[in-house]
Amino acid sequence: MERNALEELKAHLIATDEEYRRLSEQHSDHARKLDEIESRPHLSETDLIEENRLKKLKLRVKDQMEMIVSRYRSQQVA
Repeated sequence: MERNALEELKAHLIATDEEYRRLSEQHSDHARKLDEIESRPHLSETDLIEENRLKKLKLRVKDQMEMIVSRYRSQQVA
């Protein structure tokens, strides 16, 4: 799928799909928290654990979002 078309589809899903919108907000929240942790000059053991936890959560949310995109695409083709 062309990049612009994919971005348009994601924008459409944010506007119309409550689950996708919720997941998008979670993904952004995890990214913001990761940026905050990674901007620190020195990371404690707790910071490293939290960084790892947030990366896993962010990836899980991204996978869920991609499943919604795939499901939407298959419904459009069918």
